[in-house]
Amino acid sequence: MQPNGTPSPERSAAEPARATVAAAPVAEAPDPWPRVRSLAWSNGQVVRLDGREALEPALADPATRVWVDVTAPEHAEIAELADLVRLHPLITEDIAERNQRAKFEEIEGAIHIVMFALAHGGEVTETELDIVLDRDLLLTVHDPGWDPFALPQLRGDGGHLLKRGVDFLLYAITDGVVDAYFPVLDAIEDEIDGLQDDVIRKPTSWTLERLFTLKRELVALRRAITPAREIFNQLTNRDLELIAPEHLVYFRDVYDHLIRVTDELDNDRELVAGTLEVYLSTINNNLSVIMKRLTGVTVILAGIGALAGIFGMSEAGAAIAAGEAPGFWVITSVILGLAALTAVFLRRIDWI
Repeated sequence: MQPNGTPSPERSAAEPARATVAAAPVAEAPDPWPRVRSLAWSNGQVVRLDGREALEPALADPATRVWVDVTAPEHAEIAELADLVRLHPLITEDIAERNQRAKFEEIEGAIHIVMFALAHGGEVTETELDIVLDRDLLLTVHDPGWDPFALPQLRGDGGHLLKRGVDFLLYAITDGVVDAYFPVLDAIEDEIDGLQDDVIRKPTSWTLERLFTLKRELVALRRAITPAREIFNQLTNRDLELIAPEHLVYFRDVYDHLIRVTDELDNDRELVAGTLEVYLSTINNNLSVIMKRLTGVTVILAGIGALAGIFGMSEAGAAIAAGEAPGFWVITSVILGLAALTAVFLRRIDWI
């Protein structure tokens, strides 16, 4: 210590530096419903709802329109959500079980629709979509790999559609699902065109494998798409309280799109069936060509063998072959000449 109270440099250098304790980061509370996204329209505003605490009062408000989207929920989450939005037990069971067929049903005033969203990334993939329409509520439940918020009709979140009613939002989502069918069928048609060229030029086992794969895919598409036409037939022709009369024209437009889709689907099935027939005919024709050529070679060898046998089994032929008698080259020339004449004849009739 210096006289003026200032610590000496030696002492200061010897003192250890004081440790600084960094504040631990505050962990954010986990989202209780990580698979649930909710939007509400009320008083002219669109609000994103986070968690059950925000969703419950919105559902209780008769002046609020709510859209709840759920991705791959577990059974416990489905039960909790069903209790919150008061789903009928039969609808809850269908949503929980998944692997349903496309269908339309009305239970105690609520509409339940099962559809399939399609995509083509080398192969066709299906995503089951359950939709429940109730008064001022739209519930969508789907598997991973498909996002309704990515549909062009929703332009990001679909909040602007809620102000026109949850039934109009239902139209926008289903219209987006059906519109996505066309690129899938276009991709299949392009592949069929390529396979038809392969069948004509050089059919292979891979060509046959792809044709049967396409045939199976088209059968699966028919199971997914054909019932959807009946769904929208009922939506447009039944007197449904939850569908506003002014919105029926939009659902009829989706129905018209489905008619076009099913027509294209039938055409694709006929194309695949026709291509399979052409493939089998081409294989049979190629086999016939091979058999003709083998037969031609057999005929040539038969003539050579006959002459060689005649001379080889006789005493004169044996003497000629042993060099004891003249005529070896004469006989050889006759055999080769006969083979050449036979080959020319078979070539002219296109057997070799």
